[in-house]
Amino acid sequence: MGPQHPSTHGVLRVKLKLDGERVISSECIIGYLHRGVEKIAENRTYQQFAPYVDRMDYVAAVSSGLGYCEAVEKLLVVEAPPRARVIRTILTELQRIASHLLWLGTHALDIGALTPLFYCFREREEILKIFEKYCGARLTTHAFRIGGLQYEAYDTFEKDVERFCKDFESRIVEYEDLLTQNRIWIGRTKGVGILTAADAIAFGVTGPVLRASGVKWDIRKAAAYAAYDQYKFEIPVGTTGDTYDRYLVRNAAIASDLPPSHRKYSRRTNHGESRKGTEAATGRGLSCDRSAQGRNRLLRCERRHRHAVSRAHPAAFLHQFASVRPHGARTPGC
Repeated sequence: MGPQHPSTHGVLRVKLKLDGERVISSECIIGYLHRGVEKIAENRTYQQFAPYVDRMDYVAAVSSGLGYCEAVEKLLVVEAPPRARVIRTILTELQRIASHLLWLGTHALDIGALTPLFYCFREREEILKIFEKYCGARLTTHAFRIGGLQYEAYDTFEKDVERFCKDFESRIVEYEDLLTQNRIWIGRTKGVGILTAADAIAFGVTGPVLRASGVKWDIRKAAAYAAYDQYKFEIPVGTTGDTYDRYLVRNAAIASDLPPSHRKYSRRTNHGESRKGTEAATGRGLSCDRSAQGRNRLLRCERRHRHAVSRAHPAAFLHQFASVRPHGARTPGC
């Protein structure tokens, strides 16, 4: 298919069957974005490979990083501290909103609406500014470390997130005013691309596309990760499973994805921990129980931009790898 859509530079190949200029059928071939990444992973330690997943979905780098870190943490039988899990949730939800905004703006542009693109990118830019202030990157954002966070949250992180959430609620209304009742938008999306619930499940569809088909399934509730089990949020679902339903579900999801209350994020812990326990609860670097921290000199503090940033000591990895590698296998260097 050509001319190439920007998304098909390496992500998707589409083979079309034509009758003159009429498209009779199409075959979509996916998976090209991951070219070579699996092979690179074979020659890296878990920690060394972490930045590579940021590139596997470059409009949802934070989400990819969280999935990878939590997978490795399960292998190592390690759990990130409460504070780290909450900050992970906030950053991931901001990333989710940014991804939805990119979809909505470009989807509207492809159908013929130009203004929503500028509106959506206006709000997406505010999210990218928060990412940039946190770790210096806007697109391939590397936010997490196995067992915790890459950096401590910067001084105005809480205020920046609150300001964005407050402003964003009114922006959603603007998107809906432009599109939801627009007769051109309805004419080009309603009844188009219908995917029934049965077909969606059979094809392994996930996320908003699955929910638009009427299947009330959200992995954040079904198998809660990070700190999602601490918060209540709605799961919007569609009825007919057409393109218009997919728009409505994503638009509703944008509103429900606003990050959780900052009260759960506060630097002051309410878990009754000692000072050492409070320091461990910040979740920077690989973390396990306090005795293991003492044995392995788990955390070492560095100074970065006048903030204490803790990172995992290689000995901690050696200690954890011993429980997941086959007996007698050589533990790789870290």
